[in-house]
Amino acid sequence: MYGKINLKEAVKNIVKFSYCMDGNLWYITHDGYEFPIPFEETKGGIFKSEHKGIHLMRWIRKWNKQFKKG
Repeated sequence: MYGKINLKEAVKNIVKFSYCMDGNLWYITHDGYEFPIPFEETKGGIFKSEHKGIHLMRWIRKWNKQFKKG
């Protein structure tokens, strides 16, 4: 599911790796929202199949910026 992610909920729960496509690692939140992490931003990092949402907050915020308030 694509759309704006509830940041407060996402950071206190686990996010899971979903798939890799077009230069992105796609993760999914506990409530089913997906967000990408571009390969070029993974250098030097370890990206596991599961993370605490707080550790991926940077990319969740980046994803949410594309959705206007309202």
